[in-house]
Amino acid sequence: MEENVFKDTAQTRKGRGVGLNSGGLDSQLAMCVLLEQGVELESITFTSPFYPRNNAGKAAAALGVKHTFVDFTDDIIALVKNPPHGLGSCMNPCIDCHAMMIRRAAEFMEKHGFDFVFTGEVLGQRPMSQQRQGLNIVQKDSGLGDKLLRPLSALLLPETEPEKLGLVDRSRLLALEGRNRKPQLALAKKYGLRDFPTPAGGCKLTEPNYSRRLKNLMDHEGLDDTRLVNLLNYGRHLRLPGGTLAAVGRNKADNEAIRQAMRGGDVLLKSVNVPGPTILAVRPANEDVEALRRLCSAYADNKGIGSITISEMRAASKPVEFTLPVCDRAEFTGMVI
Repeated sequence: MEENVFKDTAQTRKGRGVGLNSGGLDSQLAMCVLLEQGVELESITFTSPFYPRNNAGKAAAALGVKHTFVDFTDDIIALVKNPPHGLGSCMNPCIDCHAMMIRRAAEFMEKHGFDFVFTGEVLGQRPMSQQRQGLNIVQKDSGLGDKLLRPLSALLLPETEPEKLGLVDRSRLLALEGRNRKPQLALAKKYGLRDFPTPAGGCKLTEPNYSRRLKNLMDHEGLDDTRLVNLLNYGRHLRLPGGTLAAVGRNKADNEAIRQAMRGGDVLLKSVNVPGPTILAVRPANEDVEALRRLCSAYADNKGIGSITISEMRAASKPVEFTLPVCDRAEFTGMVI
């Protein structure tokens, strides 16, 4: 961002606002529009296994805005299990999620003496939460009322309290609408914004493959064990015939995350004589023990050899080694979640 882009645009601060900051372009533009008026800002980002930390802090720092990360895991898991306004096309409770985030932001506002909450939402940009009806539901359910400001579409929405009180100049807010990104890109150029991700949603709950794994976990182990929810972000997941959940690493980062996820009752497997993935079996059923060893053999680098040696470790126990013939991955194709 160009230095001093907001210099001398206002002599005094007009109000204090706290904004939801995803790190995306719209969040940054909402801050720019308000900073241009001399409004004092702070931003917050809600984190969970479904939308981990991103460049939001860096984006806020580039604008000279103080930033805070807030854990949202318990809130969003509760909404996935019981979404009052239903789910989107996947496992995404978008309307309820936005309302809860704004409710938490309102608590932050009250605690720290801010005047209002703002977001980077654009009317009509997203099919569920950003249609006019969705925006109205979010505003109502959040309990924030007209202390919720959406600077990018404000001129298409009812006047809010900060505008009525003169804390924000309504005439300098925007009327963006729809999914066309050209106006935002033009504004990014105006404000000197260069570091922003492409608009791809960012929330894993909107991804079909991830949602399928999450639904499978919810139907079997449930979502109360956060480490299993976090585990969905790593490796390949299979459901064995006896019901055991197995996570198979695909790279070094996966293998390390899978290893660290082990708890009492779990089993950790790895090939010894050839390279291969780390495999975590979550509290495996007795009838799946042999299948787990074959799984480890199948996914090891087993070309050109006759047998695989498997290291099998349980919590607080020494590893035990087993040797078995090379197995075929095709055996497990139908078990991949």
